[in-house]
Amino acid sequence: MKILLVEDHPIFRFGVRQLLLQRWPDATVGEADSLQAALTAVQASGWDIAVVDLNLPDAQGVESVIQIHHAAPALRILVLSLHDELAYARQVLRLGAQGYLTKEHATDELIHAIERLEKGGRYISSSMAEHMAQSMLEDSARPAHEQLGKQEYRVMLQIAAGKRVTDIATTMHLSPKTISTYRTRIFEKLGVTSNVELAHYCLTHQLSDIHL
Repeated sequence: MKILLVEDHPIFRFGVRQLLLQRWPDATVGEADSLQAALTAVQASGWDIAVVDLNLPDAQGVESVIQIHHAAPALRILVLSLHDELAYARQVLRLGAQGYLTKEHATDELIHAIERLEKGGRYISSSMAEHMAQSMLEDSARPAHEQLGKQEYRVMLQIAAGKRVTDIATTMHLSPKTISTYRTRIFEKLGVTSNVELAHYCLTHQLSDIHL
C-alpha cells in the first residue's frame, strides 16, 4: 500500500508515519508539507490513500481536497483535521474525500479509518456519525422555509407577493440573474414548481412580508 501524508507539521507527520508503519511495515509512506508538493507527488506517482490536513501553508480549508481530488480522482482521501465540526465533514465528503477524522482521535482511529478506505468504504468517527444523524433528523423535522438563507427568504416573500424578478432585483440591489438563481434554489428547497405554488406555500404556513 502507498500512503501520502499531506501535513506541514513535521512532528505530527512523524507520529502518523510511525503509526502506519507499525500496522503496515511494507507500506510506502510519502510526505508532502504543502498543497503544491502534494500535487506534484500525486501527479508523479500512483498513491492509494492520501491523509490530508485542511490547513496547509499554501491552502486553507477545503481547497486542498478540491485540488488533490481534481489532480487524482481515483485517489482515496482521508482528511485529518483540527476541526471537530460537522460542517467541515459534510463539505469534504461532498467534494471528493472518503473519510474525515479529527487529529484528536488520530491515535485511536487512524488505522481503522485507513483500513475502511482501503476496502473501498468511507469513514467518520462514531461520535461524528451520531451527531450527523441527529443533525439530519433535526433538519428533516424543520419546515422547509426555515432552511432557506436570509436572502432566499426575502426573495421568497417578494415572489409570493407577486413582485417581478426585475423589481426584486432593484429592491435588493442585486442583478436579475442573481434573483433568478435564488428563485431556482427556493423552488428546489420548498418542492414547488411555480410562483402560484410558492404563494400557496407561504399562505399555508402563514408567512408574511414583515421580515423584508
